[in-house]
Amino acid sequence: MKEENGILYIVATPIGNLEDITLRAIRILNEVDVIAAEDTRHTLKLLNHLEISKPLISYHRHNEDVKSELLIKKLQEGQNVAIVSDAGTPGICDPGEEIIKKCIELEIKVIPIPGACAMINSLICSGIDTKEFIFLGFLPLNKKLRKEKIEEIEKANKTIIIYEAPHKIEDTLQDLKKVIDAKRKIVIAREITKIYEEFIRGNIDEIISKAKGLKGEIVLIIEGNKEEIEKNNWNNLTLEEHYKIYEVQGFTKKEIVKKIAKDRNLSKNEVYQNFI
Repeated sequence: MKEENGILYIVATPIGNLEDITLRAIRILNEVDVIAAEDTRHTLKLLNHLEISKPLISYHRHNEDVKSELLIKKLQEGQNVAIVSDAGTPGICDPGEEIIKKCIELEIKVIPIPGACAMINSLICSGIDTKEFIFLGFLPLNKKLRKEKIEEIEKANKTIIIYEAPHKIEDTLQDLKKVIDAKRKIVIAREITKIYEEFIRGNIDEIISKAKGLKGEIVLIIEGNKEEIEKNNWNNLTLEEHYKIYEVQGFTKKEIVKKIAKDRNLSKNEVYQNFI
């Protein structure tokens, strides 16, 4: 690694409440030579609040390629650069991913400065399983890709997290209603850390009835498909173990074979062959 290279800091900023900035983030923003911001006007308000004055460079989705080269040049000159998004952690549905990849290729050091992240804070307060989850970001606008993602959500045996804009949330919920089991738990986490923070919980029909006219930043958390979870659990057992579970419950061999076939989506003949 070249000694003369600067360091790229990926700095998380508050997602609403300005108190959610870490002491380390404040120190780094004070120390770097330049700050690359998704929206310089938005970041300037935060810096003014923190009484920090630094050169700002606009760095967003539409100029990422060009500005990445500029920032790389500064880093190679030995300057330290901080990347910030409008809110939360850069690189998560926000600019930052591209320059991080380029820095790694060029052996420029990249250091994360942890902080607020909307999806994690929404998940931990959702009441839905946190052991395993899939983050899908924003659903695609393209109809074919969107349909594929929604089918993925329908089959997922893990908790699903997606971001959605308030003016699209009703349409997204209607799309999900077409495939989601009516019993699956869903949570809308809205305006996390802000004055109007709210968690709306229920099944798909209940959520739709409560989602009209919602405003602010929205995170949608969807419970995993329980049928798929159960199927996955059965597949972790051997057929013999599966058989014994029903045997101790007093079912006949014929009944057990029928149940195992249904649990594992196998034919009864396939199950029978394993016990002859």
